[in-house]
Amino acid sequence: MTTPDLLGYPSTGSGARSLTGATGVPTTAAPAPDTGSPVPPPASTPSPETTGASWPGATPPGAGSPGATSLGVGMTGRQASQQPSFSPELARRDVPILHRTVNGKPLVWLDNGATTQKPRQVIEAVSGFYGAGNSNIHRGAHAMAREATEAYEGGRTAVAQFLGAGSPDEIVFTRGTTEAINLVAQSWGRANLGPGDDILVPVLEHHSNIVPWQMVAKETRARVVPVPLRPDGQIDLDAYADRLSMRTRLVALSQASNVLGTVPPVREMTALAHRYRAKVLVDGAQAVAHFPVDVQDLDADFYVFSGHKLFAPTGIGALYAKPEILEAMAPWQGGGNMIESVSFDRTDFAPVPHRLEAGTGHIAGVVGLLAAVNWLTGFDRPAVAAYETELLGYAQQVMATVPGLELLGSAPDRIAVLTFTLAGHAPARIADWLDRDGIAVRAGHHCAQPALAHYGVQSAARASLALYNTPEEVDQLVESLQRLQKSG
Repeated sequence: MTTPDLLGYPSTGSGARSLTGATGVPTTAAPAPDTGSPVPPPASTPSPETTGASWPGATPPGAGSPGATSLGVGMTGRQASQQPSFSPELARRDVPILHRTVNGKPLVWLDNGATTQKPRQVIEAVSGFYGAGNSNIHRGAHAMAREATEAYEGGRTAVAQFLGAGSPDEIVFTRGTTEAINLVAQSWGRANLGPGDDILVPVLEHHSNIVPWQMVAKETRARVVPVPLRPDGQIDLDAYADRLSMRTRLVALSQASNVLGTVPPVREMTALAHRYRAKVLVDGAQAVAHFPVDVQDLDADFYVFSGHKLFAPTGIGALYAKPEILEAMAPWQGGGNMIESVSFDRTDFAPVPHRLEAGTGHIAGVVGLLAAVNWLTGFDRPAVAAYETELLGYAQQVMATVPGLELLGSAPDRIAVLTFTLAGHAPARIADWLDRDGIAVRAGHHCAQPALAHYGVQSAARASLALYNTPEEVDQLVESLQRLQKSG
């Protein structure tokens, strides 16, 4: 099977297929925030750029000398040279797990929608922290505590810059998308939802953006109102507009679907919701690795994501909220780190974001997230998005050659997620067969049962692509599926 020349990636064989008509980059995606004007750290936190931690991996984006590569979290050579193009080999060389074998075959990792693999810069930054900088943060009177605090707050600054937020104080660290949504539901939701209020949730959503709203709706006697999909997997915008009313208190929607790849027009949907004074929470778990995000351009009231979908460690993520909303949110959990003073008469809480971060945070996770953000933004992101678009278009074409294979969803704006069924074979059987060839895909309901039910299925197989995947890997997927069909 032949492969195309994708943005300079070498072709193999002859007669490469045409990639006309490929889609995938959202037309409404905002440009990357201006990294030439980084968000300043909070006044109460010493700047890592001026104080500096003595262990590797503590440098915020752009700090230090140009081209510094201290465990990948200083400015990289790619940033310094402003490389204008991209090839997946640039990314693959940094990701050690992609060079292992599974069942005697080279690993083909097509399960990026579940979690992404980690570049060595992230692995080494986390290892460097534990090996040379491990300490708890805040209030420490010794050098290592100061260094750890600088790295932690440097990570907050990096996330604010990455999302286009106005200040690091608008970023709350969480364990990931799920915890961030639950935090909003339990803090903002309990205080602002009541009997008769509506929470609009598209059928497209991951369970993490459905179940927390059902739970708080039951408690507050509000109701969750589903917004249907069109046959191609897009949100039915007419139905969305019809369901909005002055009873609508919140719209919860994803910026990219984990099961259909659909990229809704979030900015336009947010603007419409704001006409009814509703708040909008955007689930960016599947979006942040694929195209630049600007929360101020989206005008999102809340934005959430998980680090492990962004080449960072598991167990770390973030919530962005507009400052006036965040300031009004009561603590969800109590304990250390989120207080100013405690007595048996009263407790005074710390200012945001700290009052929403009870207990010791995932410090090493933030160090890894900082490294991952710097690694990803070291590439030419428009070129990465263009590459992924072409790769998606190629995958759609060649997967169509497999007899009995049906792709779910055909929205014009989408990320490189390919969920499919194969006539005569259960999804678990498909995944097991592919695994024997070293190909990792996901099978099941993908925590999106309402979206699958829209297509009349309970489970499906899913191949989800990232910047380090190649046309050759897509060919291996298709060739293995073709052998499965021939096997009977």
